[in-house]
Amino acid sequence: MITPFEVVETIRMIQEENLDIRTITMGISLRDCCDPDTDKACRKIYEKIVNKAEKLVKTGEAIQKEYGIPIINKRISVTPISIIAECGNTDNYTLFAQTMDKAASVVGVNFIGGFSALVHKGFTKGDRALINSVPEALSTTGRVCSSINIGTTKAGINMDAVKEMGTVIKKCAKLTENQNGIACAKLVVFANAPEDNPFMAGAYHGIGEPETVINVGVSGPGAVKSALQKVKGADLGTVAETIKKTAFKITRMGQLVALEASRRLNVPFGIVDLSLAPTPAVGDSVARILEEMGLEVCGTHGTTAALAVLNDAVKKGGTMASSHVGGLSGSFIPVSEDEGMIYAVNNGFLTLDKLEAMTCVCSVGLDMIVVPGNTSAQTISAIIADEAAIGVVNNKTTAVRIIPAPGKKEGDYVEFGGLLGSSPVMKINSASSSRFIDRGGRIPAPLGSLRN
Repeated sequence: MITPFEVVETIRMIQEENLDIRTITMGISLRDCCDPDTDKACRKIYEKIVNKAEKLVKTGEAIQKEYGIPIINKRISVTPISIIAECGNTDNYTLFAQTMDKAASVVGVNFIGGFSALVHKGFTKGDRALINSVPEALSTTGRVCSSINIGTTKAGINMDAVKEMGTVIKKCAKLTENQNGIACAKLVVFANAPEDNPFMAGAYHGIGEPETVINVGVSGPGAVKSALQKVKGADLGTVAETIKKTAFKITRMGQLVALEASRRLNVPFGIVDLSLAPTPAVGDSVARILEEMGLEVCGTHGTTAALAVLNDAVKKGGTMASSHVGGLSGSFIPVSEDEGMIYAVNNGFLTLDKLEAMTCVCSVGLDMIVVPGNTSAQTISAIIADEAAIGVVNNKTTAVRIIPAPGKKEGDYVEFGGLLGSSPVMKINSASSSRFIDRGGRIPAPLGSLRN
């Protein structure tokens, strides 16, 4: 039962601390849209998305108006297109992406995810066709997001796919060079990708998911920071307990919205993803939470430990509040989307190496990292391989969303706008990893994967 005090407290968190529902994401299965005729398959995909999601945006807006809870984004995820398109008569899947984009535009969502492939143990014909189509698909659409899963704890790491994704990311940057390589911001390379993640660019509708589902992503860095300001000087056990209680309240709000959206749309409720996802706005920063815990600047020694406390407490609070917490659920550290992270990079306190260390304990990985435009495909692949290794060995989700900004060098500044924010171009290690990446093959699964 929600008490009047909880209602008043939630209203304050919304009005003063940037608490919001970051996204309502409708997952839609496209498995019944397969057809050997590509045009027919695309027509089925368009009709199904529009039919299933036609009321999604209006429902979100109505809930926001009635409850006073900001709902920032309404999104769609679909079955990985590599699976749906594979039986078709084309090796270029760009038309599928353009169909998704058109449907997303008609129903009014801001992003649609699922131009995806799962290649952690190898490629099918459809996987190869999709990966080859990613640069054109993302550069000719505005709302489509793509994800490629290249490793799992059970399967190991597909280093052939890792090598290929470095080249794909470079092509994406080249095709959108007049927009600072923005196509790369809609592409994420995963290890251990979850099937129910509502956040972009990594959302797709997993094979184990129902016909349709509502997943909600909640975010409240400002609320957590505000709570910590009330326990200044307290020990870290008290800090963790304070974060846990705040995460509990945030998750309760997310579940309320998820259940209400589910009821109104007559679509099953899936999960609440409690992820502290920052925005470029002041007061909505994960970095500033870490500094409130006692760090002078995010990136200094102790940052990884502070982030571990934060991430663990967020997960514990979320699972206390709901039996259906899923997705990523924890703390995101996207550089371009967090004003505190941007400050730390600009002033030399936060480096790519430190960010990599932080990804060992955060929700996902290296997110919205801008690097010099002349960064080689092999170096990008090596960065992906490092993150995948962290995820596979530690049985957690890791990912890389990296932008080699065309024509930019270390220290330059890149502006994307909106939720994607802006970022300084970060320094990378100049030593080559090309001979390692060129070996290809598959890194075997770790011993810890043998749990049967």
